[in-house]
Amino acid sequence: MTPFTLNCWISQSSKSGSIKTKNNRTPEENELIALRKELKQLRMENDILKRAALIMARKTKS
Repeated sequence: MTPFTLNCWISQSSKSGSIKTKNNRTPEENELIALRKELKQLRMENDILKRAALIMARKTKS
């Protein structure tokens, strides 16, 4: 453990009462994490819909 790491933990602990990263994020960081999670979910849903459309198109041709 380096002195820098220890100083970071002390600083975080004094601000939020915790040294856990998730408890010391800025609102912008939390928003970015939420937006990335939402984007991942939407991409997955979009892929599923594309596959379903392909399957339905094949069934209507037969």
